[in-house]
Amino acid sequence: MEPSVEDKEIEQTETDEANLPDVEEVAAEEPVREAEPDAYDEPTPEAEAVPEQIEGILEALIFTSARPVTTVKLSMAAGVRTDTVESVIVRLRERYVADGRGFTLENLGGGWQMLSNPHYVDWVERLHLKEADGKLSPAALETLAVVAYRQPVMRADIEAIRGVQVGAILKSLMEKDLVRIAGRADALGRPMLYGTTKRFLDHFGLGGLSDLPNVRELQEP
Repeated sequence: MEPSVEDKEIEQTETDEANLPDVEEVAAEEPVREAEPDAYDEPTPEAEAVPEQIEGILEALIFTSARPVTTVKLSMAAGVRTDTVESVIVRLRERYVADGRGFTLENLGGGWQMLSNPHYVDWVERLHLKEADGKLSPAALETLAVVAYRQPVMRADIEAIRGVQVGAILKSLMEKDLVRIAGRADALGRPMLYGTTKRFLDHFGLGGLSDLPNVRELQEP
């Protein structure tokens, strides 16, 4: 007797199941995928650097720089966060003061620079005599003071305050990188405006223009 349709379906199902590959064989054939590394598991620069090394790195960077170095540049060069740089610098400054070191860290013009301790200024001056061409004449100092307090200021205003021509003096101050052209005024002829430079802040040990002495404090009693 010919098998029924139901018997044929059962027989076909059993045949298909018999032809299925073994589970272990399939697992063996599939390549083993390595777990992808977690981006957050990568070591940070702070984790790679020893705290003592960070202090030494920052000291070396500041010591070898001829100009003040900003916190951002120190952070990029040392491979640490800016808040880490700031905390280490504060710790170094406190240590220098406690140990009575002959140098200190000061913030000048928005950057950090290693300077000699003010307590030893007399001995430093004995060793390093100031060059004559590096000094500013009284006329140059007066002109520079007007620019510093009135900037941006026109040459005509400077001359009105001082009562003399200041063209040559302004040129000399610009050559010393103490004065710069800060733009042009909206007056007839668009005259140039003058202002101080970052070197001006460094030269006089100022952190910013807000550190300039109050004009009233400069007046004689």
